[in-house]
Amino acid sequence: MRYIESPYTDAYSNMALEEVVFRRLPRSEEYFMLWQNKNAVVVGRYQNTAAEVNAPLLEEKGVQVVRRLSGGGAMYQDEGNLNFTFVVNQQGEKNLDFTLFIRPVVRALEKLGAPAQQSSRNDIVIDGKKISGNAQYNSQGRTMHHGTLLYASDLDAVDAALTPAADKIATKGVASVRSRVTNIAEWLPAPVPLAHFKRLLVEEMFAEGDVTPYALTRQDHAAVQALRREKYATWEWNWGRSPAGGLYKKQRYPFGGVEVWLNTNAGRITGAHFAGDFFGNGEVGALSAALAGCRRVRQDILDALQDTDVGYYIHGLAAEALADLVLQ
Repeated sequence: MRYIESPYTDAYSNMALEEVVFRRLPRSEEYFMLWQNKNAVVVGRYQNTAAEVNAPLLEEKGVQVVRRLSGGGAMYQDEGNLNFTFVVNQQGEKNLDFTLFIRPVVRALEKLGAPAQQSSRNDIVIDGKKISGNAQYNSQGRTMHHGTLLYASDLDAVDAALTPAADKIATKGVASVRSRVTNIAEWLPAPVPLAHFKRLLVEEMFAEGDVTPYALTRQDHAAVQALRREKYATWEWNWGRSPAGGLYKKQRYPFGGVEVWLNTNAGRITGAHFAGDFFGNGEVGALSAALAGCRRVRQDILDALQDTDVGYYIHGLAAEALADLVLQ
């Protein structure tokens, strides 16, 4: 097995690197990779991104949002979080046992003195609290298994990033399980730097065989950046692939309360119904018509409303405030 330590801390690049390893590197080899992201939320392949994240907060904080190849739930990641990836050829059954990949991680944690266990949901827990989520993607006789390890992450940021603001959500996507989480570092008998834990983890992964480092070539880096640009850094992949769903928004202003029910599909607004105790002129359905087909992107919403006098239909409400409401 070859060992790759990602040189990137950019979530878009790391997702692209996983796919390059999975699809482009020689299938005669199997690979183990460690990587870290700066502040990012990684959502599952089948999730409705809008239903999983607090989009205004993430935009304000400059947190990246990226969709991965595998299913499962959304995860907040920062530099206190360590990620691992296996890329192997399938053996026998199409769905490999998660235990095969999780066991060496648990062994490494036990060596450090952390009482880790594998849960029934393919997670790793300590005292019933989640420290690692795992997922798999299978294609053309190849398996990618990846997991995340909460080592010393900002758990307040985890909660804030994955809690949509003021939403009541009814969606056809797969909502994340809001598991209780904890940091590995809190359970160690003595402080251990993350770099040391990383070395121990690699040693455990290769305890029964030699580790052969793989140095990414110039062509590998070029392939990663091309895939980053064309796929993983795009709105179409990260937001536009979201399944159909419904979002409920509500906000009280000095002039009254405004409620909006949004229907969405592929990240675009397919319908909007307004209600509230506000005053206005004409038919508020004109706002719904203006928003139809619009991406849930602030500038797109403002462009869609540029020829519509929002305040005419909802007295006191400006286009900018309406965009904030739709995106909250």
